[in-house]
Amino acid sequence: MRPVSALALAGAAAVSMSLLSACGGDGKADAAGAIPVTATDDSCEVAKTDLTAGKTTFKVSNKGSKVNEFEVLKPDGKILAERENIGPGTSVDFVVNLPAGQFTLLCSAGQTGKGPSQKVTVTGKAEGGADARLSKAAADYKAFVIVKLDDTIAKTQAFVDAVKAGDVEKAKELYAPSRVGWETIEPVAEKFGDIDPKVDAREADLKPEEKKDWSGWHLLEKALWEDGSVKGKEKYGDQLLKDLETLKSRLPGLTLDPVNDMAGGAKELLDEVATGKVTGEEEAFSHTDLVDFKANVDGAKKIYELLKPVVQERDAQLATDLDDNFAKVEALLKKHEKGDGYVSYDKVGKDDRKDLADAVNALGEPLSKLAEVVAA
Repeated sequence: MRPVSALALAGAAAVSMSLLSACGGDGKADAAGAIPVTATDDSCEVAKTDLTAGKTTFKVSNKGSKVNEFEVLKPDGKILAERENIGPGTSVDFVVNLPAGQFTLLCSAGQTGKGPSQKVTVTGKAEGGADARLSKAAADYKAFVIVKLDDTIAKTQAFVDAVKAGDVEKAKELYAPSRVGWETIEPVAEKFGDIDPKVDAREADLKPEEKKDWSGWHLLEKALWEDGSVKGKEKYGDQLLKDLETLKSRLPGLTLDPVNDMAGGAKELLDEVATGKVTGEEEAFSHTDLVDFKANVDGAKKIYELLKPVVQERDAQLATDLDDNFAKVEALLKKHEKGDGYVSYDKVGKDDRKDLADAVNALGEPLSKLAEVVAA
């Protein structure tokens, strides 16, 4: 969930410095024909604004002091594709599949979703025919997203029932499971910018004047773990369910792209781990971060598995690297299992947190190459 707090951004910068150097940040591995983009804290300079439809690589260099985010926005303001966590002094090759049309390229210092931008025009038609395997992967992924959202709604209904009954212990038990489906498909859910902040905003990310409008899971999380009571919070449970149902009603018309939404989404899910789960920022009151961590990783792995037949054929070594690194992250998570869930994250020591962060770094490097291979 954007925006993220200063602590999370500091963590993201640390991750970015090691991760992005392997993705073109050293200036020696620039993608051929990449379009330079220079981002600072208050500017966004794009070297070329007349573009050709199809596979496009932007080389985004962050010359500012804050962690930056690069977004490609449709005319209606919705995100076509985005790359988060571009640390100060680093650069990244960001692969996008561009259709013809008018788009806005946005550089967001501090990852607020706001910032300087530049208009670009895309003309022509993408070269080559569509790979039927990718079309099937996109269709299968959409079906997966719908199933996960249905699961989220069902489990959130049980959670809200406990909240409305005033059963604090039962609501605590059902809180983390209610969020698993959402965390698994979070990049798709975040495409609906009016819904995401209503259901998933964290208190630490809100400005003082925004707190009066706060709603969603984390408001109820705070009430349960910090206040020990959800009396008077029943309406927030009802609103949470209503917002999730609104999201569900919009999914049938959603078209998912294998490059932008799947490969790019897998990377976004890992960024979610790096900026919220490893730091302990996401679940500040319940400390159920490892449940979210696992859901994010599972979501990224599902995308990779759907794309794997193409990846295996085009870059067998990348497939091997991804298999190995997913297995390492999963093995580390397994160490912290407790019953049907995980230990409270505040009980996970500094060394174990570093091991988890290192494993995320190691997985992020090959995962950042997925879009390039899929778009080839």
